[in-house]
Amino acid sequence: MHGRRGPAQRQRPAGTRGRDLLLGLTGVVAGVLWASDPAPVTAVEDRTAALLNIDGAIGPATADYVHRALEKAKESGAALVILRMDTPGGLETSMRDIIQDILAAPMPVVGFVSPSGGRAASAGTFILYATHVAAMAPGTNVGAATPVQIGGTPIPGEPQQPAGPEKEPGSDGKPGDDAAKSGKDASRTEPADAPERKATNDAVAFIRSLAQLRNRNATWGEAAVREAASLPATEALERGVIDLVADDLDDLLRKIDGRTVKIGNERVRLETKDIGVVGVDPDWRNEFLAIITDPNVAYLLMIIGIYGIIFELMNPGFVFPGVLGGISLLVALYAFQALPIDYAGVALILLGIAFLVAELFFPSFGSLGIGGLVALVIGSVMLIDTDVPGYGIDWRVIAALTATTAAFFLVVLAMAMQARRRPVVSGRDLLIGSHGRVVDWGYGSGRVRVEGEVWQATGPAEQPAGARVRVTNVQGLTLTVESSGEGE
Repeated sequence: MHGRRGPAQRQRPAGTRGRDLLLGLTGVVAGVLWASDPAPVTAVEDRTAALLNIDGAIGPATADYVHRALEKAKESGAALVILRMDTPGGLETSMRDIIQDILAAPMPVVGFVSPSGGRAASAGTFILYATHVAAMAPGTNVGAATPVQIGGTPIPGEPQQPAGPEKEPGSDGKPGDDAAKSGKDASRTEPADAPERKATNDAVAFIRSLAQLRNRNATWGEAAVREAASLPATEALERGVIDLVADDLDDLLRKIDGRTVKIGNERVRLETKDIGVVGVDPDWRNEFLAIITDPNVAYLLMIIGIYGIIFELMNPGFVFPGVLGGISLLVALYAFQALPIDYAGVALILLGIAFLVAELFFPSFGSLGIGGLVALVIGSVMLIDTDVPGYGIDWRVIAALTATTAAFFLVVLAMAMQARRRPVVSGRDLLIGSHGRVVDWGYGSGRVRVEGEVWQATGPAEQPAGARVRVTNVQGLTLTVESSGEGE
């Protein structure tokens, strides 16, 4: 953690007891004055603000980072948390985890879209709505919160822009507009497909509930979901989507000073003038989680794991391929449980690899191999069941892995075909026709040395030791030989 110390973090002199007593009595009087209000306002005395950064796509690692950072802020007694965001959106499950942590936080959470040029799109819009204070820097934007469909196809029946000359929802800037009015406006953009309609309506209900909780523009929030509406910072302020526009972090702290927010049933007055700001950085666990939950990394780990286990099964005793494959596959499975995986894609990948392996044992003139490559490519494309930015498998990774796999199996297949054309170097076919010498012989049987080994043999009645013989037949472990020349 890093940061700067505010004035209240310095050692207080002993002569301040009288002033502390006076402040305490003032607090008692203030409490009496607020007694008639069911939600009394409490001034925050702690002078530390925790700064969290969400930069990039929101996923399991981001949710874990926010959860652990809020826990640290709670343990350290921070007065508030500043959530600085620049995100194109992310996974719905991770977004909801973050929002649940924000709503359960015992201290105010300030959402700040920064720096200039940043955005809080899609899932970022929901998170910004959930914060106690929503702020944006000039040159930033918010919105485009339409649920992303599988494969990135637009929702059927949903226009890209609001239809007709009617007034855009939320343009009056009044928070918490009437639900019936917004429902009437939104009926023109209702998705035709039932699952998509369910997802959209669920997202609409969620963002409206957050807007009502924080007294923000619910109608524009619905438009952001149904119509992918988006706003720059100044217009977002005018329409009641956010609470203020701040140039930078210092300007934000000055502008929220004295603002009152609601934490549970209690109202808290923020005192952020000269407050100390402490940055909370991701730890090694979060960094590791961010790496393995990258779809490209998880995909490669799964392929490495499968190949490692197959190689170990084909060559028992190598150990290392099995160990590497087992670890890689388990880590990939852990990552997949946090990612939106299409199990049909996983099945196609496994089927493709099975076909490629079968091609090595049952040559089908390329039919199994080509089918395996096709299944591998289709399964890889289908593997991640979302089109959220940052959570797809790069086509270049798929192409490189497919080309490498094809080249490997072609080389192995070529070596196998070449081995089939080689002369036999072991077994019965090798022995028949081979020459050897008699070791000892008597009464039509004895021992002969053939291909460096001593065999029991039968043949002519008499053979001198050292005589050359030729193998004519093999029965079990006994050779039948005939004379092929004189001994040395």
